[in-house]
Amino acid sequence: MSRRKRSDDLDGDPTLFASVVERPLADRMRPRTLDEVVGQPKLLAPGRPLRVMLDRGVVASLIFWGPPGTGKTTLGRLIARHTDRTFVPFSAVTEGVPRVREVVAEARGRQAEGKGTLLFVDEIHRFNRAQQDAFLPHVESGLITLVGATTENPSFEINGALLSRSRVFVLEQLSAADLEVLIRRALSDADRGLGQRQLTATDEAVALLATHSDGDARRALTVLEAAAALVDDGSALTEAEVRDALQRRIPRYDKGGEEHFNLISAYHKALRGSDPQGALYWLARMIEGGEDPMYIARRTVRFASEDIGLADPRALEVAIAARDAYHFLGSPEGDLALAEAAVYLATAPKSARVYEAWKAALELARNTPAAPVPHHIRNAPSKLMKELGYGEGYQYAHAVPEAYIPQEYLPPELEGTTIYHPGPFGYEREIAKRIEWWAGLRARYADDAESSGRGSAGSDTTDQE
Repeated sequence: MSRRKRSDDLDGDPTLFASVVERPLADRMRPRTLDEVVGQPKLLAPGRPLRVMLDRGVVASLIFWGPPGTGKTTLGRLIARHTDRTFVPFSAVTEGVPRVREVVAEARGRQAEGKGTLLFVDEIHRFNRAQQDAFLPHVESGLITLVGATTENPSFEINGALLSRSRVFVLEQLSAADLEVLIRRALSDADRGLGQRQLTATDEAVALLATHSDGDARRALTVLEAAAALVDDGSALTEAEVRDALQRRIPRYDKGGEEHFNLISAYHKALRGSDPQGALYWLARMIEGGEDPMYIARRTVRFASEDIGLADPRALEVAIAARDAYHFLGSPEGDLALAEAAVYLATAPKSARVYEAWKAALELARNTPAAPVPHHIRNAPSKLMKELGYGEGYQYAHAVPEAYIPQEYLPPELEGTTIYHPGPFGYEREIAKRIEWWAGLRARYADDAESSGRGSAGSDTTDQE
């Protein structure tokens, strides 16, 4: 290949070029100054928090939280360089307390020479208790400046003692425009990138690569390097090479982490917001990312009860049918049943009235755990129970044409309490009409009883189901 021939052109030293090409492009293109960093304006723009700290040269312990390929390690290195500290990498997964002791001893030696130490801990959420206990005193004393990187939510994954001593900065995934800048920079940079190969790329190829890199700079540059390996020097990269290098793109998704909960939340909220487009998109993102479809089905069934309820009683039937269809068919055929349910639920009338009523009922039950069942609705299967008044005064609804006789079904201390208030949409409008009709019957019975001086008709002390 012509790339091998160029090794003799670098200042007459073939080993120099070999040392460059052996390092991945993503590593070679790592920013060397803050001005080379692309993206993260909320942290690094003039006047923003991290930039102010760096400009002042005063950096305390930090935690960078963000998706892969957003610059967490790069920022750690730049902070060390900007504040004249020695950068010491540490893996919370592969290194233990013996390495901690070495780091501390080395840091003391540097301190004696007037040099600080920045300890960069990758996957800091994996820090175990022994590692944390060994490092914390030296972090507190200022011997070590700790900078951690994590893709997991620090609130859930990092020990409280460590979190309380650190400031958390959130890194956002890079935009497609940011990635296009990095891609073109790598193509043109002759010192660290692919510039010596005199490659070009069509706008369509660059846009395709930027879009399909999921905001991950490392992924973008890795795929670019793979695509460049498919062509000769001086060639133009097209969409074809980029697609070949991408192969099958798997969406960024972590079934057990932050992204899992973000996507299911987005799906649920799109359904609640009556947006079938959003519901279908987030459903597809989860399916493509490898989420368990039965988990999605369970959340869909829950939504039907929680957010639609009796506004459309068929919603629960559709959700259950989708679950059963997927269980019967599996993927990919069963995915369509989940999509059908998503569209139906997104476009159904919404009501949380049953959900709210159930929460209210639970609260009442917890606050009145010993409230007795009124005698007239107690079961009376024996003579003794009847003698004690069980079932006495119960009125059998089917004894009258309306199949409704007003009587109290709540304990005395809750008499008159309304738990369920039907909403104004869908089938609940019909329920509201029925409740209003029953209220009219109660008023009529009350008037009749007052005018006649007697109780309601249709009394039957027999316990009838």
